[in-house]
Amino acid sequence: MKRNTIYLLLCAMVALVGAVHAQDAAAAKPVFGTVTKLDADAKVMVMKSDAGTEVSVTLAAKNTIRKVPLGETSLAKAPAIEFSGISVGDRVMARGKESDDRKSIVATVIAVMSSSDVAKKQDADRADWDKRGVNGIVTAVSAESVTLNVRTLAGAKTVTVIPSAKAIVRRYTTDSVKFSDAKESTLAQIKVGDQVRARGDKSDDGAKLTADEIVSGTFKTIAGTVVSVDAANSQMTVKDLETKKNLIVKVNIDSNMKRLSDQVAQMIARRVHPENLEGRGGGRGGDAAGAGRGQGGPPPEGGGMRGGGGGRGGDLQQIMDRQPAVTLADLKVGEPIVISSAVGTATDHIMAITMLAGVEPILRSPGKPEMSLGGWNLGAGGDMGGGN
Repeated sequence: MKRNTIYLLLCAMVALVGAVHAQDAAAAKPVFGTVTKLDADAKVMVMKSDAGTEVSVTLAAKNTIRKVPLGETSLAKAPAIEFSGISVGDRVMARGKESDDRKSIVATVIAVMSSSDVAKKQDADRADWDKRGVNGIVTAVSAESVTLNVRTLAGAKTVTVIPSAKAIVRRYTTDSVKFSDAKESTLAQIKVGDQVRARGDKSDDGAKLTADEIVSGTFKTIAGTVVSVDAANSQMTVKDLETKKNLIVKVNIDSNMKRLSDQVAQMIARRVHPENLEGRGGGRGGDAAGAGRGQGGPPPEGGGMRGGGGGRGGDLQQIMDRQPAVTLADLKVGEPIVISSAVGTATDHIMAITMLAGVEPILRSPGKPEMSLGGWNLGAGGDMGGGN
């Protein structure tokens, strides 16, 4: 869960630096980003900010550079380092006087988190989401909770998500797939049909989750074929199978791009098209557990879910997370793909949150010559069961 991980790391860094500047109500807002260039002699670094701009950072005459260790919550325990202790790829927060065009900062405070620590945190956070997270379509909303339809290998189950007293509740914007760009939100903004991902403590039976984090959004899923790829500009042209019109699909570093293995694609296809199982002994009426057993082999991609209930009951999102990543350059003209994006006003271009290749078995309905998305709803993070 890269978006969630980076957001939480940045929140921690804001809190740490804010403690130092609590006495200065007029202190400049911090700028977060990743170091792309360093000039050790001039003590100048260039960072790509999370807003996507390039910012040059120089040191003020009076400055503090602190390296924030993994898991540290007190800036007092973050050791001071020299400028030479910063490396390309590190996550940094720079605070100081910005130029009018916001392209440079004379920094009084720099907080640094090494790229290796960020990677470790991401791995730990991903494992925790696997163990303590759920992902599903909203079926009901109350003042105190939301109810999700969560798809598993054993079929759909209902999970009630109740935010804890200190829960982070956020909502995706229509123009960004970054969790750090998601806006502060409330349960009241969540609607039936939305996609929700939540992480927290589950009840013994898995029917309730007390959430530390909730992120929601309204998403759409489209199926199409690749018309052309413009990797240099991080976009491709896709022909929508439903509208028969072309649209531009943009991707960025946070877009989750995967290629389904044939085994996983066939498993999902058996579930989406249960009529394929008739007369083949592959399951009971298209039940997902039967579909998972259809080939008589082990669960796909190494045997089930980490922390998702185990065995056939795991969240299908976790299967998708383990599929091999692809780039635009790996896609071929004419190849069918499925894309999820946040719902916005534009009709001729979208930003991909999730893109799946290797989906032709899922889009081929029995007895129909053309491919179609049908009732399959990918959602924000790959809920593979649909929104009904």
